[in-house]
Amino acid sequence: MKLNPKVFLLALVVALVSFGGWAGGLAESFTQTVTLAVFAGVISTTLFFWERRVAAAFIGVAILIATHAMTLQSILRATELDIIFFLVGMMIIVGVLKDLGFLTWVIQSIINRKNMNGVSFTAILCVLSAVLASVVDEVSSIVVVLALVFQVCDTLKLRPHPFVLIAVMATNIGSSATMLGNPVGIFIGNKAGLTFAQFLVGATPVALISLIATLFLTIVWFRKDIRSMTLAMARHRRMGLGPVLKIPYKTGLVILLATVSVIAFHHQIEHALALGGVANKNAFLIMTPLIVAGILMIWRPHRARHYVEKDVEWWTLLFFMLLFAIAGSLNEQGITQNLADSLTEHVSGGPKGMIPLVLLIASLGSAFVDNIVFVAAFTPVIQALVDRSADYSVLWWALLFGACFGGNITVVGSTANIVASGLLEKHGHHPIKFGVWIKLGAIVGLVTALIAWAMLLIFPSPRPASVTDPEPAPVVEELPSLNG
Repeated sequence: MKLNPKVFLLALVVALVSFGGWAGGLAESFTQTVTLAVFAGVISTTLFFWERRVAAAFIGVAILIATHAMTLQSILRATELDIIFFLVGMMIIVGVLKDLGFLTWVIQSIINRKNMNGVSFTAILCVLSAVLASVVDEVSSIVVVLALVFQVCDTLKLRPHPFVLIAVMATNIGSSATMLGNPVGIFIGNKAGLTFAQFLVGATPVALISLIATLFLTIVWFRKDIRSMTLAMARHRRMGLGPVLKIPYKTGLVILLATVSVIAFHHQIEHALALGGVANKNAFLIMTPLIVAGILMIWRPHRARHYVEKDVEWWTLLFFMLLFAIAGSLNEQGITQNLADSLTEHVSGGPKGMIPLVLLIASLGSAFVDNIVFVAAFTPVIQALVDRSADYSVLWWALLFGACFGGNITVVGSTANIVASGLLEKHGHHPIKFGVWIKLGAIVGLVTALIAWAMLLIFPSPRPASVTDPEPAPVVEELPSLNG
């Protein structure tokens, strides 16, 4: 019986990380070394044995409890249930939108456009991918957008691969624009204490400029395919690009707009309901998807069980919970504090000097492993730095953009990429080769990372209220002297 070479590689990575942590001063005790080894083992499993990541996380959590690296109570505290609840609610809402035909209506609206050519279709594809990814999750967005791509390309007898790549890259960029597009967004926003409005102000301009740059890059890169689409559209103009269906979309549109509107004003609502303070940070932001999902399931009771069982990605959410707990063990054992000390000691330039480092680490990490993995790992380090000085809060944004934009580099860089590859195969096409993807992905990843770096240096990033407006020190009145 032959052992998979990846097993030896995984063991080597765990050994090197453990030894490196001990030699570098990050792990000074047996418990800290075990914690670092468990974390490295789970991360490596997601890289080498993706389908076994949940099993590895289960075993990792058990080892942490058995070796007293964490208690059961600290594990439960670190699972970030508030973020899990938010994602559950949003997944149910997206399931209802699909049921109501809203996402199908979006496709029909594009197909019915007149005088469209290859360039305008590419521009619409980019904008649609980014906008949908910013208001629903990136997976639902890419499924809808690729349905449009396949319908148009099948009608015109064109290869869909270039337009699949364009859609995926725009999706990953758009997912960084709001807290709703990517689990990374809600995780970072909640950890940093940012409101939905603050997140929009800090993330949307960078995502918009990056999207424009990506659009121009892809138009130049795929100019021959886009020219072929223009010629094919001219031949098929009378026939149309697909069947025109009348879809009742208004109910779904109202639900989506109402949900996003309430989330946008969650900070004001929290003040009105006196839900302030650290204990209730972003409470209404987390509650809104649950409230809306609950109302929708009451409205459609015959589909409620389907939404919960089929539209909620329980496998993924369970992995997130376990991963957050394992990442929390690094903080619990003081490893992240040691890493923060090392960074401030060896990286010159202060917070601005660390921006390119965080962008680089997050981009390269997200290129090969799901971005939430690296975000969960690096968040405690940034939190430790922010606790020292509010100036380090700019690194939250560097982590966000590095994680989302770095997902464009390889075919396994994000969940949207993997879903897109699967849909290509399901539709009867060969998947995009790793080498083909990385040629364009590396350029897009580099350009968008440079844009993020420049904008973070030039424009001040929003900070949470607790950082921006510290409470004034209490005034102590001087008492009169007893000696007169």
